Amino acid sequence: MLDDVVFWALAGPAVAAAVMVFRFASMARATYALLASLLCVGGLVVRLGLDYLGVVVVLMMTIEMALMGVFMVMFMMNPAGLMPMSMLHNRRGAAVISGGVFVLLAAGVLLAPWPRRRGEPAADPTKALGESLMGPHMLTMMTLGLALFATIVATVVLATRRGRYDRFGDDLRARRAGDRGDGGDGGDGGARVRGGAGP
Repeated sequence: MLDDVVFWALAGPAVAAAVMVFRFASMARATYALLASLLCVGGLVVRLGLDYLGVVVVLMMTIEMALMGVFMVMFMMNPAGLMPMSMLHNRRGAAVISGGVFVLLAAGVLLAPWPRRRGEPAADPTKALGESLMGPHMLTMMTLGLALFATIVATVVLATRRGRYDRFGDDLRARRAGDRGDGGDGGDGGARVRGGAGP
């Protein structure tokens, strides 16, 4: 009973969020709708007993979508991808391809002969999966993952030349930031707002 409740509590929002990816007229909103869908999928994978894969899905998708949001704010022509736009392209071709893939996968699920379990499951499935995927390089990949994560965080920190204290003053009481894009002078905006008056 509990498994059924958890399954539907995660499966329903996963499908709904996936549909909203194509309903939103904004890249930013579509990105976070996709993140919500994939987080629910990660939870379903955990409920299947594949804790390692489920946590990997959650961590990878969270970092990926967060970085995508940051890059959209920095580089997209419309601010943060919030301007109305169409998320659908080549509708007929996409519908035909999607329908064909769905039929193929459904036929595989219903018609493929499923293998029977041989032997006993490992005492630690996570360790066994890691050894199967990485072999003797598991420690190397774990170290590499931490190094990449630290690099991402350091890059974002170094790319932000001025923090909120520079933009809003030491007490953060300024009504507007001292940035050129937000009405400030773009130069010593922090010094202006420290005096207590916004631009």
